[in-house]
Amino acid sequence: MSSSMSRKRSHAEALVPAVDKKHEYPIAPIAPPLKKPTICKPAPFAEDEEAVRERNTCNYNVKITQEMAKAGLAPRPIRVYADGIYDLFHQGHARQLMQAKNLFPNVYLIVGVCNDALTHSRKGRTVMSEDERYEAVRHCRYVDEVVPDAPWTLEDDFLDYHKIDFVAHDDIPYTTGSATDVYAHIKARGMFVVTERTEGVSTSDVVSRIVKDYDVYVRRNLARGYSAKDLNVSYISEKKYRLQNKIDDLKKKGKEMIEDMEGKRTDLIAKWEEKSREFIDTFLMLFGRDGRLTQYLTEKKDSVLSALSPPSSPKAISQSSEDCNSPPAKSTKFDFSSPSRSGASLIDDDYSDDDYESASA
Repeated sequence: MSSSMSRKRSHAEALVPAVDKKHEYPIAPIAPPLKKPTICKPAPFAEDEEAVRERNTCNYNVKITQEMAKAGLAPRPIRVYADGIYDLFHQGHARQLMQAKNLFPNVYLIVGVCNDALTHSRKGRTVMSEDERYEAVRHCRYVDEVVPDAPWTLEDDFLDYHKIDFVAHDDIPYTTGSATDVYAHIKARGMFVVTERTEGVSTSDVVSRIVKDYDVYVRRNLARGYSAKDLNVSYISEKKYRLQNKIDDLKKKGKEMIEDMEGKRTDLIAKWEEKSREFIDTFLMLFGRDGRLTQYLTEKKDSVLSALSPPSSPKAISQSSEDCNSPPAKSTKFDFSSPSRSGASLIDDDYSDDDYESASA
């Protein structure tokens, strides 16, 4: 048993090619599949536990220059700060934050949002409240942290507290009524990085559209159940807007009715054309030049003609043309004494009484 097993083993080893043990063949390690990070919660506020832990673990003593950041040589996450009002959060705001997030590799984006009191005193009234603006920003996918009640001018104490490496904003001087750019000292320290504005869209443009179509939006909201008090319109204006809504509804229904009638008329015309086409085809099939009736009459022409005009008698056919043109001969009495063939035949054919009596006797 053991000898047979050894023979099988030796045969199998002979089939396997020899391995050179002098050379090593390293096996390439199998890299684990890349897991795409999933964002499943909004960004924390600056004083939330998650944001505080991230700030405390940052070694701010290591200063990062723009050259280091662009070359990817930063030994820690780069803390970039962007601020604004972010009223009626739109794609222009999102694009600015996207640019700030992608300025350097491994960016931790902090976004400061000014409160209502500071914004109304510096820039004017907002459409959204401060809490609504905070929530809009912290739900943007590019944001890692939100600083509520952000200051209008960035002081050194604020920069040091939040351990900010760079400030991102567009390059247009932001004066807000004064001749001094609020980011002038940030630019002087080499901490300013430029983002591009999105042309054609801003909060002021959105507000201008609403003001331009004010009546349309008021009528829309009245139709949706808002009261005149909610929309801050007078009683007379409310009735005017509601009357306009009724008129528009009647116009819409009238248009739909006309379109429905047009559709039915179109269907009726199409059906009539289809039926008339079938009728014309059937008529031509029966009475046309090559129709069935014409073919039938052609095939039965001789029969129809013979039935309508029967042939002349043989006597009339045997008469000569002269007899036909001359008047008929005048009839005479029979001449029994004549020896002609015709008279003899008449005498021979005569059956008299004497003959009848002799025959009976």
